[in-house]
Amino acid sequence: MLLPVLLLTISNIFMTVAWYGHLKFTHKPLWIAIIVSWLIAFVEYCFQVPANRYGYEIYSAAQLKTMQEVITLVVFAAFSILYLKEEFKWNYLVGFSLMVLAVFFVFKKW
Repeated sequence: MLLPVLLLTISNIFMTVAWYGHLKFTHKPLWIAIIVSWLIAFVEYCFQVPANRYGYEIYSAAQLKTMQEVITLVVFAAFSILYLKEEFKWNYLVGFSLMVLAVFFVFKKW
């Protein structure tokens, strides 16, 4: 049950680095950023595909997607603060919290 969550978390770390890591290297040519991002994204898929394959045995596709989005937000928030040195504003917390509230509705047995 925890394996899909762990794999999605690892996947999202790689995804976040692929999508946003190059922002600290804007002095490098864009084509290099694209190639490096694609190489990182390949590793991301090596975790994401098994996460969804194993996770689908336990969760619905909607539940997996919702989990992935919340994990993405947590990973991105940490990345933007620690790596990009961006400020985490109160309105980000409110918006992210509303998305976490979505988890309740998706996972609730009605």
